[in-house]
Amino acid sequence: MSEPKKDAPRRYIVDGGGQRVLVGLTISETIEFETLDNPDARLSAGLAGEERCVREGGNERWLELYVKHERAWNDWMAETRARVEKPRLLN
Repeated sequence: MSEPKKDAPRRYIVDGGGQRVLVGLTISETIEFETLDNPDARLSAGLAGEERCVREGGNERWLELYVKHERAWNDWMAETRARVEKPRLLN
């Protein structure tokens, strides 16, 4: 994986309930994604007994959540770019 850039945009927003979520995901989906994305967190949270289930279906679920987030992120970025007002030219 490449080094994170300091100018990389945040992918989290605050939802209507005031919770920090990944763009396009609910709070429960964000928690699930972060858990699947970080295997060490599963182990430290005591989820080692579920490791086999996560290994078998986790990659597909991670991909499903990632695709949902990525599509919402791309839409959000397109909307953000469209909102940027172009400077008016002075004659």
